[in-house]
Amino acid sequence: MGDDRHRAGAWALLTAIAPIAWGTTYFVTREFLPDGYPFYGALIRALPAGILLLILARRRPRGSWWWKSVVLGVLNMGAFFVLVYVAAQLLPTSIASTVMAAGPVAMMLLAWGLLGARPRAAQAVAALIGILGVALLLLTGTQAVNGLGVAASVSALIMSSLGYVLAKKWSSDVDALSSTAWQLIAAGVILAPVAVVTEGLPPAMDATTWLAYGYISIVGTAVAFVAWFTGLRHLGAGTVGLIGLLNPVTGVLLGTLLAGEFLTLRQAVGVLVILCGVLLGQPIFSGALIRVRAWMRA
Repeated sequence: MGDDRHRAGAWALLTAIAPIAWGTTYFVTREFLPDGYPFYGALIRALPAGILLLILARRRPRGSWWWKSVVLGVLNMGAFFVLVYVAAQLLPTSIASTVMAAGPVAMMLLAWGLLGARPRAAQAVAALIGILGVALLLLTGTQAVNGLGVAASVSALIMSSLGYVLAKKWSSDVDALSSTAWQLIAAGVILAPVAVVTEGLPPAMDATTWLAYGYISIVGTAVAFVAWFTGLRHLGAGTVGLIGLLNPVTGVLLGTLLAGEFLTLRQAVGVLVILCGVLLGQPIFSGALIRVRAWMRA
């Protein structure tokens, strides 16, 4: 039992790479990528990452994975990247990343309905703690919140939560590297004609823009999604969702330290509350609570 919890802790650390990387993409998108090109932004993020992973995986989709890749590619990458791009352009970095922190609750409910994975009491409590932290971050800042940006973030949240749960349901027979590559390429193929029709020619890009896109595509997409889907294979959807709370923490810290966004005392408390929620929802921490409770009863 102890070894299982330690392995779960190791998988949780690997999974944490994803939300931390995603938390940085809001800052990079807002500061360094051209405004008004959400479809090209999503395309340039998805397709190179997918091609890179496919070269590493060297495995083509078979059977039902042809259509599953399209469905997951739209939910997890295609439409999701477009909505996140819009949110990052319209909202401060801290707010854009914070809205997505409601993901754990959405993932728990969807996993319960689609996978029959009833959330543990500790996970439910941890999710509520995380939402409290999110409320402190989102509702007590000093900057105005753009309604369209929030709507884009909420839509991205719902789509990705559904996509992540479906990925866990469908991915038992394929490795995370291959399935991630197929999803990204499917998203890129769908996004390409839409970008050309709606946005015309690609945006003009200098060296800084290329570097920003390179970071988002390789680190914020290829590396992050492989880590995330690997975590989904080995951990419960609720546990992985709680790890996703590191996304807003990263976004808030970067927005404060690098983008000059003001972090109030209540928002600082919100960051600490979110971190407590992440820790409480992890199996190794829940196991420690169980042992303490048994010791107190003895």
